[in-house]
Amino acid sequence: MIINQKEYKSVWWEHNRLYAIDQNKLPWELSIVEFTDYLQVAQAIKDMTVRGAPAIGTAAAFAMALAAQVAPEDRFRVSLREARKHLLETRPTAVDLLNGVNYVYEQTIKFIPDIKHCRQVAILAAQEFARHSEEDCRTIGEIGSAIIQDQSRILTHCNAGALATVDWGTALAAIRFAHRQGKKIFVYVSETRPRFQGALLTAFELEQEGIPHSIIPDSACGFYFWKKEIDLVITGADRVCLNGDVANKVGTYEKAVLARYHRVPFYVAAPLSTFDLGCIRGKDIPIEFRSEEEVKQFAGVPTANPSSPALNPAFDITPAKLITGIITPQGIFPASEAAQKVQKYYE
Repeated sequence: MIINQKEYKSVWWEHNRLYAIDQNKLPWELSIVEFTDYLQVAQAIKDMTVRGAPAIGTAAAFAMALAAQVAPEDRFRVSLREARKHLLETRPTAVDLLNGVNYVYEQTIKFIPDIKHCRQVAILAAQEFARHSEEDCRTIGEIGSAIIQDQSRILTHCNAGALATVDWGTALAAIRFAHRQGKKIFVYVSETRPRFQGALLTAFELEQEGIPHSIIPDSACGFYFWKKEIDLVITGADRVCLNGDVANKVGTYEKAVLARYHRVPFYVAAPLSTFDLGCIRGKDIPIEFRSEEEVKQFAGVPTANPSSPALNPAFDITPAKLITGIITPQGIFPASEAAQKVQKYYE
């Protein structure tokens, strides 16, 4: 991604340490955080210093590599299990986290009792997971740009950009490629309450790339559908089920309903790591509920009646029947067929 005319990744490994852009400080400050143990990474995932399904999957993979470097030889397997359990408890909805943690864990323990080799394998496995994720996103951009026509007006929700992945993004990867192909496009950025990932992060990425856009309140999306000023919707995903149901940032479902009513194509962009082939349908996905303080205040400033309770689901489920297609590194497929297509790739 381009930030201040320089190339960055959201997370990267260097000198046996993990580095990441602190997303809680954007767009006001570009701050790089350094991690030297897996507990620091786990906390960063919890407090959304690192966020976005592919990004937290990659960060968690490197967190397992960090755990492997310090695990005592006499309890190496037990220490890795403890790290694995702790990381999996950070955020339950995005399956990339589970896939990243398990990939490094399973590759590493194959080489016990050669602990020195295990430590190196853990790093190599995390790097491989990160590389595949980045390549997936680039391919999604190449493939997904084909559905974006010149003069398209596109609605997206939350942040499915390079910040949410290792690089390129998912929904924003397609938008980036379309823009670089010279297509004239415009992006409606829904603000994404209560943490404003759209208004803060997606808008920041688009501004840095020179892509025309405007931030709109979440509640204004229906107005622009009604005015027939939205031609296409593209979002990311935090988990794709076997039947094609998708978990994504809360507010995605209502946009899919609006798109269906107004006969506007609704696409989801997802790398292979976001598919959960063991999850049959959306109702089986655990939905994370976050602190009510995220709803009742912003940056420490109260925005609601202090004594009223608040409910804060972080995700919702969009049924497969509302999704025009899922953009994957293997192609664009009907939602009900996407998981089977991906499963064939794994086989």
